[in-house]
Amino acid sequence: MATAAPLSIAYSPCPNDTFVFDAWAHGRVPDAAAPTVTFADIDLTNGMAERGELDVLKVSYAVLPWVLDQYALLPCGGALGRGCGPLVLTGQAGDAAALSGKTVAVPSERSTAYLLFRLWAAAEVPGGVGEIVVMPFNEIMPAVRDGKVEAGLVIHEARFTYQNYGLHKLADMGEHWEATTGLPIPLGAIIAKRSLGAETLNELARAIRTSVRMAWQDPEASRPYVLEHAQEMDPAVAEQHIGLYVNEFTENLGEDGYAAVRGLLERAAAEGLVPALGPDALAFP
Repeated sequence: MATAAPLSIAYSPCPNDTFVFDAWAHGRVPDAAAPTVTFADIDLTNGMAERGELDVLKVSYAVLPWVLDQYALLPCGGALGRGCGPLVLTGQAGDAAALSGKTVAVPSERSTAYLLFRLWAAAEVPGGVGEIVVMPFNEIMPAVRDGKVEAGLVIHEARFTYQNYGLHKLADMGEHWEATTGLPIPLGAIIAKRSLGAETLNELARAIRTSVRMAWQDPEASRPYVLEHAQEMDPAVAEQHIGLYVNEFTENLGEDGYAAVRGLLERAAAEGLVPALGPDALAFP
């Protein structure tokens, strides 16, 4: 890296992030100093980005309109995909109409999951949903199961485990997004401070791409790091998680990736959920 001091980065302890960043975090990427790593769930890293904390952050794509003055979107390292959208869960089977006026727990109102949910609800739920309650994502399924809320919007490995709580999938936000746009689902972004300068930003993108490729080439090398931070997750679930969220868009956003990000944020802006993006807001140095 061109910077004298190690870069500071925050990402989640989820398997996809630890898999992606393992090589870089442990100094195995050639000509790239290992960063100083902070683990934090995405609702916390979103807040860090809004306050301008740390050099590099994994955030929700939904928070970009508030932070792109200070941070640039990196063209790699994030999470987009197909068949990996957030789910709306309920205690009893039903359809979208059953959610009219109901209380829904969500992991954050500055999350991509929330934007996808609001866009789906605007199109599919007559009269709209009722109260929105924000709570940590790991508390949402128990809250729905125990009747504290009538529905929950879940992310991460919950799509593999919700049946263990006796819950029902009411709708898949990703299916709705893909059916209406044909684009991949934009979930988590990697951003870096613009003040680092174009040279460092490009070196950073190279380091992250190399880290992704090294993880693919030797998946066993990252396994200890992944399982150490997987919060007692079953190793098989961790592998499913990685397989779903680490893909070609992690290595390079590409045309479809950028189209998905801009499409999400433009639709959300049209609904008054986020500020409008400038024409060059997503450009990378």
